[in-house]
Amino acid sequence: MSRADNIFYCVVAGFVVGILVRSFVSVGESFAAFLLLLAGVLFLVNRKTALVSVFFLCVALGMFRYDLADRKGPQTALDAFVGQMVTLEGLVVIEPDLRERVVRLVIQGLTLEPLQGQSFKVLVTTATEPKYAYGDRVSVLGVLERPENFTPTPIRNELVWGFTDETTLREVNYRQYLAKDGIYYEMFLPSIEVLARGEGNPLVAALFAFKHAFISRLNALIPEPHAALLAGLVVGAKQSLGEKLLDDFRTVGVIHIVVLSGFNITIIARFIEWALSALSRNRRLILAACCIILFAMMVGASATVVRATVMALIVLLARGTGRVYAVTRALLIAGALMLVHNPQILVFDTSFQLSFLATVGLIYLSPLLEPRVRFITERWGLREIVVATVATQLFVLPFLLYKTGILSLVSLPVNLLILAAVPATMLFGFLSGILSFAWSVLALPFAWIAYALLAYELAVVEWFARLPFAAVALTSFPFWLVALWYAGYGVVIMRFKNPSPKPLPL
Repeated sequence: MSRADNIFYCVVAGFVVGILVRSFVSVGESFAAFLLLLAGVLFLVNRKTALVSVFFLCVALGMFRYDLADRKGPQTALDAFVGQMVTLEGLVVIEPDLRERVVRLVIQGLTLEPLQGQSFKVLVTTATEPKYAYGDRVSVLGVLERPENFTPTPIRNELVWGFTDETTLREVNYRQYLAKDGIYYEMFLPSIEVLARGEGNPLVAALFAFKHAFISRLNALIPEPHAALLAGLVVGAKQSLGEKLLDDFRTVGVIHIVVLSGFNITIIARFIEWALSALSRNRRLILAACCIILFAMMVGASATVVRATVMALIVLLARGTGRVYAVTRALLIAGALMLVHNPQILVFDTSFQLSFLATVGLIYLSPLLEPRVRFITERWGLREIVVATVATQLFVLPFLLYKTGILSLVSLPVNLLILAAVPATMLFGFLSGILSFAWSVLALPFAWIAYALLAYELAVVEWFARLPFAAVALTSFPFWLVALWYAGYGVVIMRFKNPSPKPLPL
């Protein structure tokens, strides 16, 4: 490993450690300043300790960055009005999150009564009718509340062996989960009046409008719940599949396909590259990067999407400049950039954590598994899908058990059966939606194929979810066991790793 590599890994590790420590302990700015001083002294006293100095320097910078983000915390003046009726006016700043019975809006703006001049975000839960959209300016009258942590019961008890009314799952730190996005207050079923429409970012509004038009055409071609699943696969639409079907997806361990994941982003990035392959290298690089960024904005830019998007852009840059694509470095760069933007996601965003664990498994476990499954054909990319699925499932398993306490015994076969069909489903679903803008008759053959694939995927989920003991509730899965499990992975990877691993294709 070169000196430049050592410095790079030291910088990233120090920055992450600083944020990690500060996420749990408020050490104060004086301690971070002490680390800065210590780094300077070590560097001046002995240049051989330069890497140690860099590490402490970056630990301090990570702490400072978290402190800076934490200063954007709740307006303490508003805490006095928690539990009281207030009137707010503001913009709907993200795409509404449509659930089965309610819709959730994030509204940012100024209070009208009883406090003036305080800008903040509030999470509003309201009925699905009337409809609200990104960029709506609304007046909201309701009781201001602080979010409360809760203990989830994500799956119907009868679907999980060992799950009873007395079973206790791990408490969700819901307050901190919302706080990472600057949301410190919420309202339930307030009175809402739309004052104006279309006041959001014009580009984002246009992207959302295109997505909604695309989804409406899918709904006209394909019935529910197939259309809702397809919209989630292709454009990350936040449409509810219904609590019963969502429970089935959780039970069999494929809830990740309901929303857009890094796997879907990879497929889309490949398609964009293929569509632009006739252009010159520089034009293809610029247009592909713009398309990927616009797509990430359109689907909501979740932690998983951002990570996959940053890595896809690094791949494009590496190919455009002729440099070798180092996937580990790309992953670390993606993570570091996301933490610079919002350091609170390191500990309090589960999707961020799962996304990176899945990618690490893909990078390091896949090369170990691939030689052992040579009996699987490479046609239609089947061997690659099997290896990637097994690697990611194995690597995220300890963390999922710690977070949820639910072990799906059928997750691996269901993922193998479904993920093999996802690329074709996305392709035919995309073609049917796009062609329907021109003429619905042209889109019908592709819609029929997409519907058949979706019906197959839903049938797999529902059949496996009905099996006895499809999932098991674990009463306790401590963090030390998670750490020990991942340490075992580390030993296996170091023992059997390829000294010159191939870069992952995108």
